[in-house]
Amino acid sequence: MEGSEEQGETSKAPLSRGVSKGVSILDVILRFVAIIGTLASAIAMGTTNQTLPFFTQFIRFKAQYSDLPTLTFFVVANSIVCAYLILSLPLSIVHVIRSRAKYSRLILIFFDAAMLALVTAGASAAAAIVYLAHKGNARANWLAICQQFDSFCERISGSLIGSFAAMVVLVLLIFLSAIALARR
Repeated sequence: MEGSEEQGETSKAPLSRGVSKGVSILDVILRFVAIIGTLASAIAMGTTNQTLPFFTQFIRFKAQYSDLPTLTFFVVANSIVCAYLILSLPLSIVHVIRSRAKYSRLILIFFDAAMLALVTAGASAAAAIVYLAHKGNARANWLAICQQFDSFCERISGSLIGSFAAMVVLVLLIFLSAIALARR
């Protein structure tokens, strides 16, 4: 009876290493997905502008992301998170090679959580402005601008998608690192 328990324990060790390696590979893949999401969001928002003529071609109305500090914060926050994710890739690749690394996973959990907070703040603030651009606010006399600046509004609305996807991916990364630490 004891022999079967020992044999079962040794047969689980290679399986456990394979699962840890699989979790580490998934970590690297998810980091690439988050990099693409934050980079695309920052680029889409940062290059958004639209100009409309008003009566003559010499008088024009222009809408660009830098007109609103909230959208500028969104671009900066996504850029910082993207840079962090790029810098964290080597550490994540080390986890594929050495799946038993414990302290580096703790560091990743800490910084992933901080970057999650940053991207959440940027995306939430930008989402509020996008909502106001689409709907306006009658009580504050803020008119919806999306009826005139339709291309501008489509771009800023679309840029939120990558940022919210990066939020979900960062939550998954934190869970993956926590699971990998709990298995030890």
